[in-house]
Amino acid sequence: MYWGTKLACLEMVKTGTTTFNDMYFHMDAAAKAVKEMGLRAFLAEGIVDLNDPERAAKQLRTADEVNRRIEALKTDRITPVLGPHAIYTVSKDSLLRIRELADKTGSLIHIHLSETKREVDDCVTQTGVRPAKYLDGLGFLAKDVIAAHGCWLDPSEIELLAHTGTRVAHCPTSNMKLSTGQAMPYAAMKEAAVVMGLGTDGAASNNNLDMFETMKVAALLQKWAHHDPTVMPAIEAFQLANFGGARALGIDAGLIGVDRLADIILVDPRRPELTPRHDDLSNWVYSAHGNIVDTMICDGVLLMRGRRVRGEAEILERAAGVARALVSRV
Repeated sequence: MYWGTKLACLEMVKTGTTTFNDMYFHMDAAAKAVKEMGLRAFLAEGIVDLNDPERAAKQLRTADEVNRRIEALKTDRITPVLGPHAIYTVSKDSLLRIRELADKTGSLIHIHLSETKREVDDCVTQTGVRPAKYLDGLGFLAKDVIAAHGCWLDPSEIELLAHTGTRVAHCPTSNMKLSTGQAMPYAAMKEAAVVMGLGTDGAASNNNLDMFETMKVAALLQKWAHHDPTVMPAIEAFQLANFGGARALGIDAGLIGVDRLADIILVDPRRPELTPRHDDLSNWVYSAHGNIVDTMICDGVLLMRGRRVRGEAEILERAAGVARALVSRV
């Protein structure tokens, strides 16, 4: 987990991502790697109890222990988050307990929501309502909830997310790779003023962490899904990847200004894919990849200059070695 996270952080530094939100396991090891790499992260230890009370108690204890170890790192750049995986892997009792913990501690909650049609159909069969309404019936939805995907939200659920202030992370590349069957209903969510950001999802579902690529994929997918080339223009894709994500996470980033976090990237405008410079914004969204990033600053600290990152060679070597060792066990 440690070297895998270091590799992911290296890729994010080299493609211009200063801040990310993630859910997985062994997140205390991930946090150590993030601290060393200098990025900002919101990390949730995944909770999957499969409706087993004994397993639920153990997982909640583990999540609490992991979050305490993350807090012990004593860095403002890393925030522990509560991570119930989804309504189909986490029991009602655990969801209620997590909601209670979030209210008590002020933690954010990261959950997968309405990613697939099967999730929706199963929820309706088992509870009589759709996923977002099920969560709202538990008093779960709020401004501190970041819901990943939202591909199969219906109009009433969109209004519910807007009313409760629930945030949504759009992960277009993952949704296409895993064939979720439907694009997140962006236009309706924009009209309802749902707070949204962009995400890559994990490496197994993407396969890279390049937010420049994600901006383009999001814009093209939404145009295709809505049969309308005016949906999600370049400026909106750019805003989702910057200020939208920062707003969803509750941080003052994504814009340059007084008293805002000093997260800045510098791009090389002399690259062929950015020439001619009739419209820089269009170039960044539709023409660029993360390799246009020359310099990266996170929280006022220089992490990359001239595309050089301290420790890069060791990270590549050690991560590849760990991967080979894992594969050899299969």
